Amino acid sequence: MNNAPAIARAFATLAAALERRPGTWQALGRELTERHLALWQSAIGQPAQAAPDPELQALAARDRRFSAPAWQSHPWFDYLRQAQLLNERWLEGAIAAATLDPASERHARFFLRQWIDSLSPANFAPTNPEVLELAARSAGESLARGLQRAAEDARRGALTMTDEQAFEVGRNLAVTPGAVIHRNEIVELIHYRPVGPTVHARPLVIVPPFINKYYILDLQPGNSFVRFALEQGFDVYMLSWRNAPAELGHLRWEDYAQRGVLESIRIAREVSGSTQVNALGFCVGGTMLSTALALAAARGEHPAASTTLLATMLDFSDVGDIGVYIDRDAVEACERRFDPTAEPAVMSGRDLAFTFASLRANDLIWRFVVDHWLKGKAPEPFDLLYWNSDGTSLPGVLYAWYLRHMYLENNLRHPGRVRLDGVPLDLRAIRSAWYLLAAEEDHIVPWRTAWLARGLLRGSRAFVLAASGHIAGVVNPASKNRRHFFAADGAAGSPARTKTPEAWLAAASRHEGSWWTHWAGWLKQRSGRRVKAPDIDADPTHPPLDRAPGRYVLER
Repeated sequence: MNNAPAIARAFATLAAALERRPGTWQALGRELTERHLALWQSAIGQPAQAAPDPELQALAARDRRFSAPAWQSHPWFDYLRQAQLLNERWLEGAIAAATLDPASERHARFFLRQWIDSLSPANFAPTNPEVLELAARSAGESLARGLQRAAEDARRGALTMTDEQAFEVGRNLAVTPGAVIHRNEIVELIHYRPVGPTVHARPLVIVPPFINKYYILDLQPGNSFVRFALEQGFDVYMLSWRNAPAELGHLRWEDYAQRGVLESIRIAREVSGSTQVNALGFCVGGTMLSTALALAAARGEHPAASTTLLATMLDFSDVGDIGVYIDRDAVEACERRFDPTAEPAVMSGRDLAFTFASLRANDLIWRFVVDHWLKGKAPEPFDLLYWNSDGTSLPGVLYAWYLRHMYLENNLRHPGRVRLDGVPLDLRAIRSAWYLLAAEEDHIVPWRTAWLARGLLRGSRAFVLAASGHIAGVVNPASKNRRHFFAADGAAGSPARTKTPEAWLAAASRHEGSWWTHWAGWLKQRSGRRVKAPDIDADPTHPPLDRAPGRYVLER
């Protein structure tokens, strides 16, 4: 992704704003000069006229890019790291002093932060003491290995984040036993083998994001949400979205809602004999699930007794940093690229993955550039990063529609504005109990934005706030008893009493451990009596087509 034009626009916006305040601009320039002079005098051992900056020194001590002792032991590298942090802090102050409108400030802050992060001395071999020390100890072998790894990544067109040879879907990822009982051109439906003699009568149907593969919820046995749900006695079904080939580029949002979600729910009801299911959607899978249920409600159908939404936006009022990529010009360009009357095309999963990685560039891009390309280190095995690199391409028409109706125009929050096959949708028409989970540090679905869904829905609405980010906040195994979550059960957390996210948080109680156990207790109350566990191999109407994990998850 070429962000150079956006960075140039951000610089122009900042410069124009500061030119209108010449006194502020001069003060900022004078401050930066004085601070750099003080740093330089300290580095060369001369008395500085300005006092040392304790805040800057504290920032340097906490920054993981500069945590190695070599950054502190040599005055030159100590100067480089503090100069970088000084520039970063100054730029943040300049943006704040420019008093831009909120949209322009977010745009400027994001792209200028990307620019200045890219200039960090940690990102270049001659100015990174760790890289130089390693090269000296290995007689240059580390640099040679790094160049080789960089060349390999260039050939494959993607940055290697993890040891991809350490994992294989079906061997040590997505290994929970089950069978594919349905397949169409969009989705496979997996029915998992129960782990006990009985299950709750009402099945659980999981709708994962269609931007990545489903096995984020079925990684390894120790952190598999699917395995946990089975152990709680739920009868579990999982949608596995297809990695859309170019010929499916014409498919629409309503195709995924009807032939993906609603058809899978229908089959789960047929197999289980239950009139309703418990549905669960994660991220954009939750958005898709909610629109599908609204479409069913418009037809007088209510197939989900309960709906769990994990890190899901229904109101797109504040989408966080991803919004800097989505303005009217960008959406219209996307619509021209994926014109429904033109040759079908898809939005590459690899491009989407890089876009999301750029939101946390220091952690998800530059860290690997330094470790693998400059230091020549071998990638370490990490299942989450393997999944993150295993993207899924989307039909271009669906993608362009999603950007306009959700991100740009925020239509779903307004009853009737979103239409699927000509049918107007109203989320309030869905008859379901709701469990809404958000994550404190989520940079893709800000938790206060996820909280806004409570105002768009009817029925009981439990809201829970998990620790950590978009993935680690959701994939937090109960067996490890890590992190914490906030919940406001009963009247204390009711929508009538907590009308803002801050008011809700003030009323909520903190609980140690994983939200999984809280959710399981909530869902068991809505899952019916225990019945004999189904034999997934013996259903005559939907016999097994393949063993789990199926075919679609293996397509790249």
